[in-house]
Formats: sequence, C-alpha cells, structure tokens
Amino acid sequence: MPIRPLIIAAPFLALAACSAQQQVAPPTPLDEAAIRERSAPVAQAFQVALQSQLVAAMSEGGPMQAVEVCHEAAPRIAAEQSAASGAEVRRVSDRNRNPDGGLTPDLAPHYAELAAQPLVDGAPATRIWQSGEGEGARINYLSAIPMRDQPCAACHGSDIDPQLKARIDALYPQDAATGFAAGELRGALLVSWPAEG
Repeated sequence: MPIRPLIIAAPFLALAACSAQQQVAPPTPLDEAAIRERSAPVAQAFQVALQSQLVAAMSEGGPMQAVEVCHEAAPRIAAEQSAASGAEVRRVSDRNRNPDGGLTPDLAPHYAELAAQPLVDGAPATRIWQSGEGEGARINYLSAIPMRDQPCAACHGSDIDPQLKARIDALYPQDAATGFAAGELRGALLVSWPAEG
C-alpha cells in the first residue's frame, strides 16, 4: 500500500515541473533614455515644420490662411516624418479637430497623465510605454502639446472669429478642438515604433 501514493504523486510532481519551466520571464524594462533620444527629434521635427508653415501663413493671411495650411500641412508632415523615421507619427487629442486624431483605449490613460501636468520644468511632458504583443508590439512616445496664447488661441481658444469658426466647421465638421485655456493640454504628438525595431 505505501507504493500507491508514490505512484499517484509522481505525475503531479512532473506536471508541476513542466508548468514551472513554461513560466514566462518578466518583461525587460524599457530603456526610456534611448527611446526619448530616438523619438524626441522626430517629434521636434514635426513641430518645427508645422510651426514654420503656420507662422508664415499667419503673417501672410492671418488665422483664416493658417487654418487652411494646417488642414493640408499637418497630415502631410506627419506622413513625411513617418516615412523618414520608420515610426508612426500623428497628433492625438481627447478633443480632436481631425477625426483621425481621437484617442484609442490604449492611449487614453497616458494622455490623461499628460493632461494632469502638460509641462515639466517649462518643457512639454512626455510618456513612454510598450503596447501590444508579438509582431504587433509597439514602443510609444507621447509628447504634450500645451495650449499657447498666440497664435494657437486664434483657432483653438474661446473667442474665435465667427467667419473663422465657420471655415473651421467646414473643414472639420466634427471639430471639438476649441475652448482651450493657456497652459491646458490641447493635444499630444505620438511617435510609435515597432517594438522589434
């Protein structure tokens, strides 16, 4: 009789050993400094390219021309930066102007953290995280776009010229990107890399 419990116990010990071998190792921590070093220049290049075109448009034709330029230039610059860097580059917001700029469930909590503190020591706040699994895994860098008094307030503030508002509504029928106060998070720039790259 003492042999029987040993025979029954042996398979359980073997199963326990197999399950211990199949445990997945904890994920490797992200090298945030390296991700920031790689991503920040891409975000900055986007911002510089767009701002230079908007400043020129504002000086030539005021906010009415600037909104036209932004409508055409922002998606083009994002596509150019995406192609040049190998990352997906796009602007996002919880109150987006472009319908493609809304938040996904994965983005929302990181965006909320930026909204709580858009600036750190006077610079736009950032968040870094990994999303997805396997071939779909991404390394994400999210940089705050805080509301500035000028020239942003002309198109994104609370006191928008009625003719300009009508043009914004024509270009973006579902626009939600107005009524921002200075210092508030107006949006964020996402730079998202394939995790294996």
